[in-house]
Amino acid sequence: MSIAVRQMVLQARNNRWANNRLLSSCGELPESELTKQRLSFFGTILAALNHILVVDWYYIDAMREAGKAAEIRDKFRDGAPDPFADMAALIVAQAQSDADLIAFCEELSETDLSRQVDTLREGGVIWRESIGDLLLHLFQHQIHHRGQVHDMLSATPVAPPQLDEFYLAMDRAGRGE
Repeated sequence: MSIAVRQMVLQARNNRWANNRLLSSCGELPESELTKQRLSFFGTILAALNHILVVDWYYIDAMREAGKAAEIRDKFRDGAPDPFADMAALIVAQAQSDADLIAFCEELSETDLSRQVDTLREGGVIWRESIGDLLLHLFQHQIHHRGQVHDMLSATPVAPPQLDEFYLAMDRAGRGE
């Protein structure tokens, strides 16, 4: 496995690790805290977590060229109901999406990182992007919105978890090593 592919695999594993930590903490919240309106892009913790998952679904499908990305995008556009109103179900779905992303990254070759795929954007415009660039964008998107959830969580009775120790030796047990 090349260094570039290995970095994508590590980022996908870090994504799973961070999502597990964050969603486990959010899973301790009562529904009233999950759905409480807050100053953020998506208004609530639950809405932000749903957004992370839907965008994961969109990009994983687009990179796999599985043909459902446009349907995912259209189904969950701004104003559409979130796919999950139940935190427990969202946790299961996010774990599956994280596993799918890891499997996708583990299947990649160095050549795959530069392979171009179509992504449907606003106004029906199709952009061709490399898988490597899409992965970097997806990882950054996840980090960005997890940070927003982390901030919202700090205003609840549940303390936000540490999310930045994945690569350190002291957190080896948390990675399953």
